[in-house]
Amino acid sequence: MLDLDRPRRGDERTIKARPLMRVENLAKYFPIQRGLFGRPQFLRAVDGVSLHVRRGETLGLVGESGCGKSTLGRTMLRLLEPTYGRIVFDGKELVPMRAKELRALRRRMQIVFQDPYGSLNPRMRVGAIVAEGLRIHRLVTSQEEEEARVAELLGRVGLARDAMGRYPHEFSAGQRQRIGIARALSPGPEFIVCDEPLSALDVSIQAQMINLFKDLQADLGLAYLFISHDLRAVDYVSHRVAVMYLGKIVETAKTGDLFERRHHPYTRALLSAVPSHVPGRRRLRMVLEGEAPSPLDPPSGCPFHPRCPRAEKGKCDKEMPPLEEIVAGSGHEVACFFPET
Repeated sequence: MLDLDRPRRGDERTIKARPLMRVENLAKYFPIQRGLFGRPQFLRAVDGVSLHVRRGETLGLVGESGCGKSTLGRTMLRLLEPTYGRIVFDGKELVPMRAKELRALRRRMQIVFQDPYGSLNPRMRVGAIVAEGLRIHRLVTSQEEEEARVAELLGRVGLARDAMGRYPHEFSAGQRQRIGIARALSPGPEFIVCDEPLSALDVSIQAQMINLFKDLQADLGLAYLFISHDLRAVDYVSHRVAVMYLGKIVETAKTGDLFERRHHPYTRALLSAVPSHVPGRRRLRMVLEGEAPSPLDPPSGCPFHPRCPRAEKGKCDKEMPPLEEIVAGSGHEVACFFPET
C-alpha cells in the first residue's frame, strides 16, 4: 500500500532542462448560441495559459471542477483545436500543422482518460485495443510481433497475457485503467496527459496506480501532465504544480515550495484542506465565500477578485495581474497584485 503521507517525487536529476511540451498564451473558447437569432457567447474554458513540461517531469495541474483543466490537456494534444496561442512539442509548432504532419507526432503524445469504462470500446478485445496504436503507426510487421508487443505492454502494467482475448467488461475499474495505460504506451510516447486517471477508482487501487505511473516514468523517461482533484496524490507524484482558476494559471512552483509557501489566496484556500505531513502540525482551514464565476461571463480584472479577501477595489477589479516570479530565479510564479509573503 502506498503511504501518501510520504512524498516520493522521483529523482529530479533525470529531468532534462529543455521543455518537451510548451504552450504560450493558449486559449480555447466554446461558442454558446443564445436563442435562434441571438448573438453567440463564448465559454472561456482556457484563457491565455502559458506553461511547460520538461522531459521526464511530472507537472501536476489542480483546481476546482470546471476550471478548464481537462480542456487544457486535450487542447495541448490538439484533440481540441485552440482558439489562439502556441503549442510547441520538442521544438515543433503544432497549431499550423496539417493532419498528416500531426499524425506523425501523435505517437509521441498520448492521453490516459478519466473514465476507464467509457474510454474503452466494449466491442473490441483487449488485444485489439492495445494493438490499435501499433497498427496505426505501423510499428509491427507481423501478427506474431504484434501479439508479443501487446503481451509485453500488458505485463508492464500488471496484466497477464491471457487478458488479450477478453473484453473490457470482464475487468474491474482498476484493470480497465491499466488497459488504458497500456494502450497509451503502445506507440512509445514521450509525453502523456493523465486526465483525472484516479477519480473513478477505489482508494486502495489509486495507490497502486500512482506507483505504476511513477515506475513507468522511471523506466521509460516519460513526461506527464497529471490532472487531478486529489491534492495529496499530486503532492506525491509531481515535480512541479500549476494551479488553475477560471481558465487561467494563478500560481506555479516546485511541489515542495507550493505546498509549504503558497502565495496566491486561491492556492492557500485550495491547499488548506490537505493534511500536513508533519506530525502534530495542523493547517488553518480557509473557506472561500461564494461560487466561482461562470466562464461565460468572467469578471473583469483578476478572475478571483470577487472571492478574494485581499482584493483592492480599483486595482484587482480593473487589471489582470501578470504571472510573475515572486523572487527572480526561484521558478515560483504567482498572478496576484498582493501575494501573501
